[in-house]
Amino acid sequence: MLSEAFAGGNSILHRLDPRLRIVFATLFSFLLAVSKSFPTMTAGLGLSMVMIGLSQIPLKEVLKRVVVINGFNLVLFVLLPITFEGTPLFLIGPMACSVQGLILAVQITLKSNAILLIFLSLVATMTISTLGNALNRIHIPEKIVYLMLLAYRYVFVLEQEYLRLVTAIKVRGFEPKTNLHTYRTYAYLFGMLLVRATARADRVYQSMLCRGFKGKFYCIHGFSFSDLDRIGLVVLTLILILLGSMEWLNPMPFNVMNF
Repeated sequence: MLSEAFAGGNSILHRLDPRLRIVFATLFSFLLAVSKSFPTMTAGLGLSMVMIGLSQIPLKEVLKRVVVINGFNLVLFVLLPITFEGTPLFLIGPMACSVQGLILAVQITLKSNAILLIFLSLVATMTISTLGNALNRIHIPEKIVYLMLLAYRYVFVLEQEYLRLVTAIKVRGFEPKTNLHTYRTYAYLFGMLLVRATARADRVYQSMLCRGFKGKFYCIHGFSFSDLDRIGLVVLTLILILLGSMEWLNPMPFNVMNF
């Protein structure tokens, strides 16, 4: 089960209003995603690193997550230069590695790392219940919020169900091989998992109705803006304006299509 390892701190970012953190992280991510200039991407990555420092979350855990996403980025550095048409940088046998493909891989790497770090520092530093409450308060559709909360709760129950089924077939001497029997066994396993998940979902819903559930979760604790939140709102707004201005005013957007 996810331990919410980053949610227990007491840094300045932990004390910011969760609604403010979610909105800023979302706007920051959209801005970085559509950015085409390297100065904006680099500034965004630098800002996200500063946020990681302010959040005071364990760097070792952060690096584990960064390694995962950069493993995918490493694949892009191999594939994009040889599949993206453009000015050849060098040749590997019959294949030409294009400058545009390499630039695109660098852009994706900068953006993905910046977005990952900003979400780790601002969103991963709150509990899932706080996240759901904050999403509800910023008028995200309730059904989406409830779906997220229940999925978070019961995905681990389904994992336990899956592990029990795997243990059961192993006890019966099952050894996975590349043959029809193995494929059929795994098909039965996932089919049974789907049946049990459906049955459990129905039981959970019936139990919620028995406890008076009427399609709405009521929150005991609300949110209120403090002086720290007001200062944070001003600072984070200025950051977004600065990044947007860098993107808008940059005279030479580094677009891979016109390099």
